[in-house]
Amino acid sequence: MPRADLTIIGAGPAGMAAAAEAAGAGLNVLLLDEQPTPGGQVYRNVDEAAARRGKILGRDFTRGRALTGALNHPRITHVAQASVWSVEGTNVAYTAPDGAREVVSDHVLIATGALERAMPMPGWTLPGVMTAGAAQIMLKQSGIAVREAVLVGSGPLLYLVAVQLLRAGCPPRALVETQTRGDMRHALTHWRAALRGWRYLQRGAAMLNELRNAGVRRHVGARDLALLGSRRVEAVHFSCGGDLHELPAETVLLHHGVVPNVQATRALGLAHRWAPRQHAFVPVLDRWGLGAQPGIWGAGDGAGIGGARVAELSGRIAGLGIAHEMGALSEAERDRRAAPLLSARAVEMSIRPFLDRAFPPYAAALVPADAVTVCRCEEVSAGEIRRAAEQGCAGPNQAKAFTRAGMGRCQGRFCGLSVTGILAEMQGRDPGEIGYFRARPPLRPVTLGEVAALHDPDDPLVQAGPHG
Repeated sequence: MPRADLTIIGAGPAGMAAAAEAAGAGLNVLLLDEQPTPGGQVYRNVDEAAARRGKILGRDFTRGRALTGALNHPRITHVAQASVWSVEGTNVAYTAPDGAREVVSDHVLIATGALERAMPMPGWTLPGVMTAGAAQIMLKQSGIAVREAVLVGSGPLLYLVAVQLLRAGCPPRALVETQTRGDMRHALTHWRAALRGWRYLQRGAAMLNELRNAGVRRHVGARDLALLGSRRVEAVHFSCGGDLHELPAETVLLHHGVVPNVQATRALGLAHRWAPRQHAFVPVLDRWGLGAQPGIWGAGDGAGIGGARVAELSGRIAGLGIAHEMGALSEAERDRRAAPLLSARAVEMSIRPFLDRAFPPYAAALVPADAVTVCRCEEVSAGEIRRAAEQGCAGPNQAKAFTRAGMGRCQGRFCGLSVTGILAEMQGRDPGEIGYFRARPPLRPVTLGEVAALHDPDDPLVQAGPHG
């Protein structure tokens, strides 16, 4: 079985930065990622897209080339289009284009990033509705910009995608924003800390100014959202400022924040805590990214939402921590190299309390109305989850038995927080007490042939129990 000092799952900013630090300290690193090129979601296809669409996507995107360039190191093996479907201890099983493989490592770093928070509302399953992040992926990967889109939700990514579409020659029809002016007033209680992250505030103001100058309409404080249509989306209905609105729309882009992708850390049995400001679960890790299990580390947005720069810094910090654990760096050298990184990470994170208060998730999508589908894979509605709760369903894992929610192809990645939120509402409890779906391998759909391919025919089969 192949071996590596460190296996990293995810070639986003955290994974790439960790690989560079660990390899620079002398470790042999295996970097696994599902995409054909490194970069993750933030820097997706950056080596090609930066040259062709750099002015559209912006400088924050093109700086990802420095991270992809650092992967050209003799101690880094980057396996593209690798789908990791099992992580047990420090053994990682994955399927690459040349077949199924398993690697055993001294350490494993989970750098699987974030997922866009699902935004279930009436009509969200209609054709023509997608996430803002999906539209951005189309632009980065293929240079395709959606036309006449209405962007719905809240958060800085909404502005970024709107500006990128504008620069691509496809200005959005409108932004329908769910945050309120009261949210901004509450956010201003964190103004002192937010000023440390003044660059974020400056970029946000510049994006809003660009949209304003282009005449893109903004509706702030929208409520009672519904997407209307029969065979596909045709309009966005909402109330705002005491008035009812209905905007024609053939494409709607939804977004109200991102959440850590905890599928792998859950499968490994790491402890997780409920982060009320992020309305999500995050793995419990120390300052270096080490979990309670020996050899298991986490970094990037999968360990708590901070953005691309924080993910990069966290990856470097974890890389140094792992190098120290392997004996490649002394404690003094690790601490010397990590000191400026830890300080920079604290500065970058200072803006988060402000952003979390200014752009909260849309409350009606956290606990949707009964008729709204929450589990798209199994077509389970919010009402079915509520009825299961009335019948004695205490948590998400029981909800699988009652309704099959979370048992589809995505394995609960997108409906998990919705199920937790609805059960918490029904029981009058904190979401942290309700918990989350239990994750088990395989983490991705896998064929029996791929599993069987890992068996060494020269090893005798060990059979349990009497046979006769």
